[in-house]
Amino acid sequence: MEERTRAYLRGRFRDHYRRTEITPPPAANEREWGFIPWTDGPDTTMVRHRSLLELGDLSEFLVRKRPRHVYFSAGHFRDPGASSMHAKDWQSADLVFDLDADHLPTVTLGEDSYAEMLAKCKDALFRLLDFLENDFGFDDLEIVFSGGRGYHVHVRDDGVSRLEREHRREIVDYVRGIGLEFDELIESETVVGVGRKTPAERRILQTEGGWGARTHEHFMEYVDNLLELDEDVALERLQEFDGIGEGKATATLNAARNNREQLEAGNVTVHTAIAQLAERFSNLAVERDNAPIDEPVTTDTNRLIRLPGSLHGGSGLRTVRLDRDELDAFDPLVDAVPETFRGHEITVDVVEGGEIELGGDSFTVQEGNQSLQEYVAVFLMARGRAEKEKE
Repeated sequence: MEERTRAYLRGRFRDHYRRTEITPPPAANEREWGFIPWTDGPDTTMVRHRSLLELGDLSEFLVRKRPRHVYFSAGHFRDPGASSMHAKDWQSADLVFDLDADHLPTVTLGEDSYAEMLAKCKDALFRLLDFLENDFGFDDLEIVFSGGRGYHVHVRDDGVSRLEREHRREIVDYVRGIGLEFDELIESETVVGVGRKTPAERRILQTEGGWGARTHEHFMEYVDNLLELDEDVALERLQEFDGIGEGKATATLNAARNNREQLEAGNVTVHTAIAQLAERFSNLAVERDNAPIDEPVTTDTNRLIRLPGSLHGGSGLRTVRLDRDELDAFDPLVDAVPETFRGHEITVDVVEGGEIELGGDSFTVQEGNQSLQEYVAVFLMARGRAEKEKE
């Protein structure tokens, strides 16, 4: 990036902060602060180990320094401005989750557009929120669009604030489905029937909440689709599974037909073949329903995370704090475009053209000098795809 481009972005970031009110996180004075300035060269230099007291008034700091990126720590410390982590004296930390489209298994880099990547990331966000709200019962959540390629979720429940790394690792494993065993999803109950000489054990797949419910949902969807097929097709479909031949397929299909209500209730012991089939769907549930978070972010009790309301220096978009009921309608490529950069054009030298989806429009940008809407030009300059035209 050339100096005139950096100077232009520094100035326009300052203009944005002059007209924007930034709300700091709770207990802001107990957190470490850091920022990345608009410096020369390919490497970024993080300025960190700062307390809010050292930065001064947050709004004035942002106008004065107009940083490329600005962060605060998930951790709370007695002395957040100390130069070493040990000297800071850690007290507690938010539980933070980071979803980055670059890391999603459903995203194909180089093929998916920016808009498609962000849409897939929002789908992953909803899966994560399902775990946090329904499985864990967390209610003090802050949801943030990162301004780049994903979302952050901050959990500030008192019950998790003092968890050490290893306990946070257990939460990571749960939402990722790491190490999930089918037997963990089974509840056993003793059945005593009329005329039965000895009690029997019935194994029930959990159907309400957790990975059991997710597994059961996928299993029943498969069973119901199976029962709608012609018998020959249904048998062929069952034999697509490893280890299921013609005989086991026939036994499985008959058991499913005769015990649909029992299966709906989670009773997977109606037939050995059914139990073996149901077990296969725990892996499918993990594959489809896990939340593909950036694991080190959640386990790191000292992690620096992007400040909501600030500008992302790699896109020129706002980091947006979102209410839960805003998520469905939120379009990051429209709603995160700063008003400061709307309504006028500037001239830039585009060095890497291509398709752009931004501000509610989709168009092709050609290489060379041209006049573009400023929010498009800022996006391209921030990503290294354009330089400010010489004045």
